[in-house]
Amino acid sequence: MSIAQDLPVAPAHRTTRRAAPVWWLVFRREFVDLWTGGRVLLLLVLFTLIMSVTSVLRQLESQLSLIPPVEMVFLTVLSSITFGLFVGLVIAADSFSGERERATLEPLLLTPVRPRQLVVGKFLAALTPWPLTLLISVPYVWVLGQGDDSIPEALLLGAMLGGLMSIAFTGLAMVISIWSRSNRTSLFASLLVYLIFLIPTQWPGSAQKGDLGYLVQQLNPLQASSEFLEKVIVNNRTVAEKMPYLMAAIYAAAGVLAVLMLVAAPRLRLDVEASRPGRSRWHRGARSEALVGPALVLALLSVPALGLGTAAAAAPSASGGGSGLGITTDLGYKTVNAGDKITFTTVVTNTGSGTSPELSVAMNIVKTTQGEPVDPEDWSPERTQTVDPLAAGEQAKQDWQVNAILEGDYMVYLTVIPKPAGANSTATPVASPGIHLTVNAFKKSNPGGVLPVAIVTPVAMAAIAMVPWWRRRRRGSAEPTEG
Repeated sequence: MSIAQDLPVAPAHRTTRRAAPVWWLVFRREFVDLWTGGRVLLLLVLFTLIMSVTSVLRQLESQLSLIPPVEMVFLTVLSSITFGLFVGLVIAADSFSGERERATLEPLLLTPVRPRQLVVGKFLAALTPWPLTLLISVPYVWVLGQGDDSIPEALLLGAMLGGLMSIAFTGLAMVISIWSRSNRTSLFASLLVYLIFLIPTQWPGSAQKGDLGYLVQQLNPLQASSEFLEKVIVNNRTVAEKMPYLMAAIYAAAGVLAVLMLVAAPRLRLDVEASRPGRSRWHRGARSEALVGPALVLALLSVPALGLGTAAAAAPSASGGGSGLGITTDLGYKTVNAGDKITFTTVVTNTGSGTSPELSVAMNIVKTTQGEPVDPEDWSPERTQTVDPLAAGEQAKQDWQVNAILEGDYMVYLTVIPKPAGANSTATPVASPGIHLTVNAFKKSNPGGVLPVAIVTPVAMAAIAMVPWWRRRRRGSAEPTEG
């Protein structure tokens, strides 16, 4: 890969108004190399194969096939973000250490182009696979989500979060590439950092509780992004309510971008040692300051965690009592197939003589026969609803949805929980009549219609990836041979 011949021979500051900016020339050449070289397209073919296999397994597996559509949407968008970060990271890790290893970095540095212009052009080119990764995932999101109402919001939030995380991890890999001697070193270090951030997201739920688990969630932008998407898409929380998790991604992107453009880019040199901040005039004699970049990123990442701690400490206190409450349902029993949705309505009535405190209505699901325990979070996108204080005789209506996950015999009931008056008081919850739910097993040969998408998408992507290879082969056969 060499872009030196495409760069201007005159100093960058003397370019005319009509001339394209130097960073744009670098970006354009890098973009063409990335998308005609075949490497990015092959990674995207791999992505479609992984998505197809995963989608079919999720639908065919007797338990996972009945994950609620909204959770399928969340998992698919999260998978596209995870793989999009991986592609950007692989490209960025090769950006400068690869040029240095192939002896093509020196011609670039001998041109009048400033190092920061090179970094900007390569950085923007390395970000281009992410939009296509998200676009490829749209058919999977649509078919797995079965047209769920959450799809537009999930794609919009996924695009925003994926963009922020791509900036963060692509920039991080590019910083490592600038400060690495070989492509192997930068790729290994970048993937290692990526795995370090990724591992906590796989911890069991119990390990993510408590102060330490809560702190890790806030410091780790991958975990914070996953938490944000799940709470907003699956649990119907508002964006404003989960904004601290989104801020973690914003701080990560801004921090890494600042390190890349303000610390690493101006010091881009052919000599690796000269590129590192520990060798600069400002930091000569202070080897420990080579950690300025990572320290800056960690400091920026810690800000949202501190903000969250303050918000938690400022939570409002409880007030009010709790008596004279009743709750009714409009459904007594129902027999359905696995995969069906059940909707019903409850009405909370204040039968007392005074105004009630603020109320919470919680859903509970109990399996009446021995078997697997029931986690209501898997069965319903909304487990609790809040009700404002009710005046005497006043009523409030709540709509609920239950997704039949597994076959069996269940009892669904709601509990009205009054807010206690204070830390030294309590309240008496009130339970609704039970809804007897009988779920029969039901399987389809092509569940959710996923097979056409799972087959056609990789085939189409492979055909697109063959186009550059076919053009290079045709161009090579058209060139005259010597003798």
